[in-house]
Amino acid sequence: MGAAKWSTAFGAAGLALVAVTASATAQGQTPHARLAGRVVLTNTDNGRTVPASSGGDVEIRLTHSRERGLTYTWTAPESGNSAVLGHASDATYPSGDATAVFHAASAGAAIVTAQRRCVPDPGNLCPLLVETWKVTIEVK
Repeated sequence: MGAAKWSTAFGAAGLALVAVTASATAQGQTPHARLAGRVVLTNTDNGRTVPASSGGDVEIRLTHSRERGLTYTWTAPESGNSAVLGHASDATYPSGDATAVFHAASAGAAIVTAQRRCVPDPGNLCPLLVETWKVTIEVK
């Protein structure tokens, strides 16, 4: 096959991938990254129920936000059912980001939560509220 035909074939495959991703996003679905049995979740997955495979990993990546002299930081995500979703690692960063990896140990459901809190710059005041990020992981 000539170079032009290969280029056309790869271009069509790329457009199909973009169309599938755009369709999933337009339907309110997040195209969760699945890397060798690993599900990757972010801030936008709050409130969702997400499937995971037994034996795989679930990685949480929460990023801070900053506005008008206030930084909103995350606590490390925690699993509410360690028999289903066991803790493998977690980290919080000076920027306010937080990450965690859980291992899907057995079939069942586990709720993962983290809290977002305000840290004010000098001379600013935070609102008196704490936001909870929550995802239900269904391991099969």
